[in-house]
Amino acid sequence: MQPWIDRHPLEFVVLLVLTLWVSVSVVISYISGWAELAQRFRYGARFVGKRWRGQSAQMRGIGAYHNCLTVGANPDGLYLATLFLFRVGHPPLFVPWIDVSSMRRGKWFLFRYVELRLGRERSIPFRITEGLADRLKQAAGKAWPIESIG
Repeated sequence: MQPWIDRHPLEFVVLLVLTLWVSVSVVISYISGWAELAQRFRYGARFVGKRWRGQSAQMRGIGAYHNCLTVGANPDGLYLATLFLFRVGHPPLFVPWIDVSSMRRGKWFLFRYVELRLGRERSIPFRITEGLADRLKQAAGKAWPIESIG
């Protein structure tokens, strides 16, 4: 192996970076709960509805997605997709509103957020800004989940 690395140092570095990129992406998918949601809510069709690119969200654990999400909504459900570069381990999702179990508002330091719980069996927290939540609520119409106290 070492002779090959010595002859191809650039290829080795590229291979190493790609391997790390894929590994970290897959691990984050499992830690955040995205992989669990994908087992039930993987979405392969073209989403029809309002979409907002470059959005951020926090899921469980270290599952922070900063400015790399496309978040969409229509009266049927919530659409989530990552930028192409982060797609490994993160297939697009479509969660019907019936599977969004609750919603609550909160504050973390100076930031106000809304937390949706995605999925029924294993409820995955999905924290977004109040502004994005308001846009999703408008796109969802009457299907928007009822707010909980808190």
